[in-house]
Amino acid sequence: MSGISGRPGPSEHAPYYGKYIALVEGHDAVAALELSSKESRSLLGSIGEERSHHRYAEGKWSLREVLLHVSDAERVFVYRALRIARGDETPLEGFDPDEWIGRAGAAARPWPNIIEEAASVRAASMTLFHSLPAEAWLRTGTADGSPISVRALAFIIAGHDAHHRRVVAEKYL
Repeated sequence: MSGISGRPGPSEHAPYYGKYIALVEGHDAVAALELSSKESRSLLGSIGEERSHHRYAEGKWSLREVLLHVSDAERVFVYRALRIARGDETPLEGFDPDEWIGRAGAAARPWPNIIEEAASVRAASMTLFHSLPAEAWLRTGTADGSPISVRALAFIIAGHDAHHRRVVAEKYL
């Protein structure tokens, strides 16, 4: 299966996420995620172990921390999508990426392992999104105090990835 045709409307997500959704072309969330995955693999493959420790400014995340952040956020967004797609109406909490990345141990891990983790996270996300029945895509729930749809979450994942790819290309490479 693929995502419901059509982009999520403003009522399907908090205004903050609009900037990520705007970075996604097209109207199919699954196609957007597949393209996002290919583009990320291409970019990450051009970065070596030494360069992966680079920070473009004092206090900014290293490249490896950026990639772990993208994976962490994707896991959270997919977890939200799963809960909402299954009809769970429990409000879901937010998370603080800065606190999480400080505990990720990025500097001690081999860069290829971090890239492999990102690919595994995306593969698991794609498996879930491919399996969703049509009616699940439009289900909404509450996350971090705001309404969110499954469809919006898929677009947010693709757009969040695109945002960080752009930051990496402009500030790190």
